[in-house]
Amino acid sequence: MKAQPNQLVRLDSEDTVVQLADLFRLMGDPTRLRIILICLTEPISVGDIAERLTLSPSLVSHHLRLLKAARVLRGERRGKQIFYSALDDHIRCVIDDMVAHVGEPLDIEGD
Repeated sequence: MKAQPNQLVRLDSEDTVVQLADLFRLMGDPTRLRIILICLTEPISVGDIAERLTLSPSLVSHHLRLLKAARVLRGERRGKQIFYSALDDHIRCVIDDMVAHVGEPLDIEGD
């Protein structure tokens, strides 16, 4: 079911609610969120992600495995390396919408 603008999507099953909560929890980790943001700009290797974030490649690989399993990122093998990018535009839209939301001025009177 595709939601119309400004219309809430009905969550028909407990399983869907749990999956959605798990996805938000996964994306709520600052390190994983930084990795997702880097992967939105261009396909990038584990080593390059680790270098940009000053993390160990093994830690980055651990986070990438979780993000791949949750269908947030995908990996594409090029020779001996795997390059990671967002799985689809849904991920970019979620991040873009949340960045826009965070950047909105606080409307105290709207409470």
